[in-house]
Amino acid sequence: MQPTYYICKTCGVQYNASVNTPTHCPICEDDRQYVKEEGQQWTTLEELNASFTNTIDQIADRVYAIYTTPSFAIGQRAHLIQTPGGNILWDCIANLDAATITRINELGGISAIALSHPHYFSTIIEWSEAFGNAPVYINALDAEWLGRTDKCIQLWSEPVLDLWDGIQLVRCGGHFPGASILYWPAGKGALFVGDTIQVAPNRKTVSFMYSYPNMIPLPKREILSIQATAAPLTYDAMYGAFGQYIRTNAQAAMERSVKRYLEIFD
Repeated sequence: MQPTYYICKTCGVQYNASVNTPTHCPICEDDRQYVKEEGQQWTTLEELNASFTNTIDQIADRVYAIYTTPSFAIGQRAHLIQTPGGNILWDCIANLDAATITRINELGGISAIALSHPHYFSTIIEWSEAFGNAPVYINALDAEWLGRTDKCIQLWSEPVLDLWDGIQLVRCGGHFPGASILYWPAGKGALFVGDTIQVAPNRKTVSFMYSYPNMIPLPKREILSIQATAAPLTYDAMYGAFGQYIRTNAQAAMERSVKRYLEIFD
C-alpha cells in the first residue's frame, strides 16, 4: 500500500502520510474538540473532491468567504482578503479542488496563508502547494498540533507579526495558547477572528470560549487578556467563524461583550 494523507472527518485536519489508517486524532481527543459517538473516522482529499464542492462568496469589498457544501468537519470557513501587496487566505478549509484553485487564481491567487488556531489547520500544505508554495503563518505556541509539517510552515512567536499593507497577525491566546486574529486596517479597519473571538448569532455581541462543543468558557483572566490585546486596534467590522459577521460598530460590540462577561463573573 502507498502511504496516504488521511483527513479526520470530525475536525478536517490532514495528517502526515501513513500506510495504515490512523487510530487517533489528537485534536479531536483534546477537550476543546470531540470524538463522535461512532468513533474516529477518516477520509482523503480525493474522496472529499468526489462528494463535496466549495462555494466562494464575496461578502464585502475585497473580502471573500470560502466554504464547503454540504458542510464538512466543523463547518470551517476561510476568508480571502485582496490587498495591493498580495492576497492573504485567513484560516483554511479541508476541501480543495480544481474549480476552487481556478476561481482563487482569477481573484489574484494567494500570497500567504495565516491561521487563527489548530481547528483550521485542515489541508494547509495542499493549499500552499496549489498556490506556489505560499508561506503558512502559524503561531509557534500551537506548532505541536500540526498534523503535517513542511518547509512552507512559518512559525512566529512575536506578540504581533507585521505582514504587508498594514496587515498584522496578533496573538490573543485564550482558545489555544497561540490563538490569533488578523487585523486589516483598510477603510475603517476590520478584525478576522475565527472563533478566538466568537461572533454571536445576533451579530451584536461576541463570546469567549475555551471549548465551544463542550461549552467550557474561558476564565476571567483570559478574557481580560484578549480585551487588552485587541484594545490598541481600530476597527469597525469583525469577521468571525461560520459566516457570522459584525458589519459595523464591532469595536463597541467587543467592549460591551467584555463588560457583560465581567458582570457575570463578578
